[in-house]
Amino acid sequence: MLHHIEEPCSLGAHAAVIVPPTWIIKVKKPQNSLKASNRKKKRTSFKRKASKRGMEQENKGRPFVIKPISSPLMKPLLVFVNPKSGGNQGTKVLQMFMWYLNPRQVFDLSQEGPKDALELYRKVPNLRILACGGDGTVGWILSILDELQLSPQPPVGVLPLGTGNDLARTLNWGGGYTDEPVSKILCQVEDGTIVQLDRWNLHVERNPDLPPEELEDGVCKLPLNVFNNYFSLGFDAHVTLEFHESREANPEKFNSRFRNKMFYAGAAFSDFLQRSSRDLSKHVKVVCDGTDLTPKIQELKFQCIVFLNIPRYCAGTMPWGNPGDHHDFEPQRHDDGYIEVIGFTMASLAALQVGGHGERLHQCREVMLLTYKSIPMQVDGEPCRLAPAMIRISLRNQANMVQKSKRRTSMPLLNDPQSVPDRLRIRVNKISLQDYEGFHYDKEKLREASISDWLRTIAGELVQSFGAIPLGILVVRGDCDLETCRMYIDRLQEDLQSVSSGSQRVHYQDHETSFPRALSAQRLSPRWCFLDATSADRFYRIDRSQEHLHFVMEISQDEIFILDPDMVVSQPAGTPPGMPDLVVEQASGSPVSSEDH
Repeated sequence: MLHHIEEPCSLGAHAAVIVPPTWIIKVKKPQNSLKASNRKKKRTSFKRKASKRGMEQENKGRPFVIKPISSPLMKPLLVFVNPKSGGNQGTKVLQMFMWYLNPRQVFDLSQEGPKDALELYRKVPNLRILACGGDGTVGWILSILDELQLSPQPPVGVLPLGTGNDLARTLNWGGGYTDEPVSKILCQVEDGTIVQLDRWNLHVERNPDLPPEELEDGVCKLPLNVFNNYFSLGFDAHVTLEFHESREANPEKFNSRFRNKMFYAGAAFSDFLQRSSRDLSKHVKVVCDGTDLTPKIQELKFQCIVFLNIPRYCAGTMPWGNPGDHHDFEPQRHDDGYIEVIGFTMASLAALQVGGHGERLHQCREVMLLTYKSIPMQVDGEPCRLAPAMIRISLRNQANMVQKSKRRTSMPLLNDPQSVPDRLRIRVNKISLQDYEGFHYDKEKLREASISDWLRTIAGELVQSFGAIPLGILVVRGDCDLETCRMYIDRLQEDLQSVSSGSQRVHYQDHETSFPRALSAQRLSPRWCFLDATSADRFYRIDRSQEHLHFVMEISQDEIFILDPDMVVSQPAGTPPGMPDLVVEQASGSPVSSEDH
């Protein structure tokens, strides 16, 4: 091993995003000797003194500076982690990134803000940023980038921690971090597509139509003067405001995600009963690009008005929906310079959770909003009760963001269309959360348990729900993604239920092996998810919102593993019911069972 000491380090698989140690130059401590003092006295150039003083001020508190070497192959990554987001997820993520990267490029936002780090790396070419936290963390970093006016502005990717994360969902990063390997996240940031995100100014003034003596109680400015996601007033802001006020008064009562959700539900129900937002339409005036929407708002008696910049809202719902053939409106985009204005009644707010949408009012470039009483408002989730005001919404700029793309580069076969097979025959195995955690996500142990269960079932012995349980066999296209594969697994479940509920037990045979196929008749819960079995040295969960970004070939060779957190571990006696025949994907893309032939 000693003969390798003199060899230069290649920095490994993630060399393109790692800041090389040679870029980090230690700052020399100022010399205090008499000789150095005399040397300083001889300098007569005021300009040189000012420059030196500026450098000392710039490097104050920094033990090092960055001296980058430009290379088109490098995309150095700056990682900001908010440990307070997502419980203890942030702390774990911080440690993992420090292991994979140079610790000098990973920053803890609980220790210091992002400004100093961005200033330090401002001259690094092809720089990319990864914000690990909630949407508020992303907004914080974007505001500092505005302040520093970096040119070109580095694109920002998102590793979502905690709940909500509507901006992360919009950019295909999902609603939260599960247990995806950091190595794969680094590849996704490196290969991600750069897209633009509109950002909007909120300019607030006192309502000129009201005399000062008629102004009600309330703050005179919003918590943020720029929004990236949405700005709203009425019912949703009132519920958010109650939550924030209660948490500030009694922080010990809001120490778990479950309690927080329960409080939100209770606050929403209380507001519904008290109908505190029912008169919103009587106290606002909304003008979009010169068009007065007030008559329509009063006619439909909206209790919530949302100004939407991204498609997602309220933890993943899509309030604009798909206009389809509605010629007055275009599909929602986050980079078109237009903002969507949506009105909600209590009924349409409730329908959001089951795929509904609000009343589309306008798509515009500028909004003038006048309020005539104190009204709850929220800016990207930050609430307040604003005194009567005149609010002007206008486009500020566009930020560069990293959108997670559908990665064909991760699988060489998918880069060559001739190498993609027409059909894949895949066994589907399901795993309980108890076994998944009990085996510590170990792939080999779970596979061994799966094989032993399969063989014991073929031999007609008792089947123990231990490890991975064979569920069925799918035949899908070679370029099938996981979102499509989910439909076929659901169809397989329907066949399982029809077989297990039949009055006469039917045993199906695998035509290639002549063995009966094992199954568990227990139905999958709605919360099941796919497991990646090939990208890392252990299993990890794939967020459902990101299934369209993954191909079956990326996570499987001959078998797919799915995790069902609600699966009941039991030890049924006797011979299990037979497995339904193959679920085959037709050329049209719809699944069909061979029983239908």
